[in-house]
Amino acid sequence: MNRVVLVTGGSRGIGLATARRFAANGDKVAITYNSTPPPDEFFAVKCDITSMSDVDAAFTAVEAELGPVEVLVANAGITKDTLLLRMSETDFASVIDANLTGAYRVCKRAAQTMLRARRGRIVLISSVVGLLGSAGQANYAASKAGLVGLARSLARELGSRSITVNVVAPGPVETDMTAVLGEERMAALTASVPLGRVATPDEIAGVITFLASDDAAYITGAVLPVDGGLGMGH
Repeated sequence: MNRVVLVTGGSRGIGLATARRFAANGDKVAITYNSTPPPDEFFAVKCDITSMSDVDAAFTAVEAELGPVEVLVANAGITKDTLLLRMSETDFASVIDANLTGAYRVCKRAAQTMLRARRGRIVLISSVVGLLGSAGQANYAASKAGLVGLARSLARELGSRSITVNVVAPGPVETDMTAVLGEERMAALTASVPLGRVATPDEIAGVITFLASDDAAYITGAVLPVDGGLGMGH
């Protein structure tokens, strides 16, 4: 399709699978990363999404190399899981800053050029946890739930310029983030999923690329669960 796509947190997991999907469709893909070295196949920019100056510099670099960003996938995020009484205010605030305020930062920067072009696609990566809640993840769940309100507000604000804003809410996925949970926790997660398995990153990527496609041009403000039925009804 030859559009310019930016995937934040695109060096592994869902982000990398999404970048590869877009590239296979003929798009020009850039990724941001923070700590994990990126693969050589994409134009990559180191970016701390908790810094507006970093975000602006990353977009400026992508624009210089590939052109204005036409599709934004806000995927970068962190976890700092612990029970409420053990959770420090720093643990809470840092997850909100990275996952929710970070999405605000990249959306704001992307909207500058999308509004001028009078077109664009924005996809925010939330989580089934943001809809269901999860013990020990109050900070993460709050940040992911906040993305729904952010996306729906932006969908109303930007829709008149043919910019769609949608949310994908994955369930358990085979990534580095879930790999650290251990076999017992993963078995419990899998048992709670009606389909009886976790997703592959590529299954999530397929839904993300659909929302950025022409077939989804009349979808905005939507929350698409890709969770094997875990969160049905929410």
